[in-house]
Amino acid sequence: MAKRRLLCFWLGLTALGLDCAAASPPVDQGRGKVVCILPIREDIMPPLVYLVRRGVKEAMREGADLLVLDMETNGGRADSTLEIIDILDKFPGHTVTYVNRTAYSAGAFIAAATERIFMAPESVIGAAAPIMIGPGGTGVQEMSGTMEAKITSALAARIRAYAQKYGHNTAVIEAMIDKGKELVVDGETLCAKGEILTLTNREAERRVGDPPKPLLSEGTVPTLEALLERLGCAQARRVRLEPLGAERLATWLNSLSWLWLIIGVAGIYIEMKTPGFGLPGVVGILGFALYFAGSYVAGLAGWEWAALFLLGLLMVALEIFVWPGIVVLGAVGALLVFVALIMALVDMYPGMPPIPSWPQLELPAKTLSVAFLGSAGAIYLMSRWLPRTPIYPALVTRLVSGSESVRQIQSHQQTLLGRSGVALSALRPSGKAQFGEEIVDVITQGEMIDRGAKVRVIGFSGSSAVVEPAE
Repeated sequence: MAKRRLLCFWLGLTALGLDCAAASPPVDQGRGKVVCILPIREDIMPPLVYLVRRGVKEAMREGADLLVLDMETNGGRADSTLEIIDILDKFPGHTVTYVNRTAYSAGAFIAAATERIFMAPESVIGAAAPIMIGPGGTGVQEMSGTMEAKITSALAARIRAYAQKYGHNTAVIEAMIDKGKELVVDGETLCAKGEILTLTNREAERRVGDPPKPLLSEGTVPTLEALLERLGCAQARRVRLEPLGAERLATWLNSLSWLWLIIGVAGIYIEMKTPGFGLPGVVGILGFALYFAGSYVAGLAGWEWAALFLLGLLMVALEIFVWPGIVVLGAVGALLVFVALIMALVDMYPGMPPIPSWPQLELPAKTLSVAFLGSAGAIYLMSRWLPRTPIYPALVTRLVSGSESVRQIQSHQQTLLGRSGVALSALRPSGKAQFGEEIVDVITQGEMIDRGAKVRVIGFSGSSAVVEPAE
């Protein structure tokens, strides 16, 4: 009997020890884990979209187990909100929102799209009904009943889907969005029809139902440090993302991507048509730099695609100026340039397949189509108009490197007129030809001349010599 009592006492102590171990946080408090902290400290606008995109990609590259949104926002645009929610959905780890003070409107939407929500003391969340901002951000405008109903229904459906996914109370979320919804909990009306629900931290953590569940928040936590300790991540390595001032520039840089490409192509075209290296080349390089800079600060791609673009451009230049006639070199370079321009606008995430899908390519393809059509039109107009205007001689005189003047250029062209040489590359119809020791840019009048054929200079088009087959 005594042995049985002793055995029961020992088993009881063992069970108590196991219960205590299960209730206590792990001893290492997340040592070896990675936590990414993403501050949401401004209105939900395109610059914040770029910060979230960059943050999620950085968290994925770091192998983060947890992504924490440190939130204090008054809300913002619905389109930016939905874009942020879609980006967060790509993160493979756990997501938590910490409402540091306020999560109004769009902030409440984003919080509902994370797995868990915690709140700081005296913080609030809610008031998420859609509004319409006047042109130029001039203030709130009234929406018609039909428009308000459509927008509210669409937003409510999207946010409700995420709330259901993560087990949030959908009735609470809908009462924050739709003025036509009433929220009654345990016989108490928390939000009457015609009102928009906003909850304090104490109200949001109130447990209701059977079994009891919090209305929205899992609890009030005094600091972000205390939250990480509660989540078992006090000793985890932390990666805190900070906003860049340049991310505000990305809004207009990205919206004008097509224009930067047109400027880049046009600048390089003029540079190739004028001797030396000067302002057109600088403008062209600046256009391409703005194109890739916009992609970088928007979080779409790193500088690797800009490097690939420069490599392709170098291969094309070697084909034209150093080893003319090596078709493979120029073709590969042109392909690298094209791939770099496309991929710079593709939103790729770590771990995704290296070949993008069509939805990812749709926007870059449209941008490049507009840019290439615009570039073709600009080149055509410049080739017809620029050499015939007073601007062209001045451009050549002032912008070339060295002291070569228009008169010297014209004199040099006269020495080439009538001379015969050999085509160094296939002329289709432009290319390179050698006259004595000199290699010259040439163009035919439409004929296709094979490499190695004899040609004769019969005139000039800009800086290119016009040639014909020589018998």
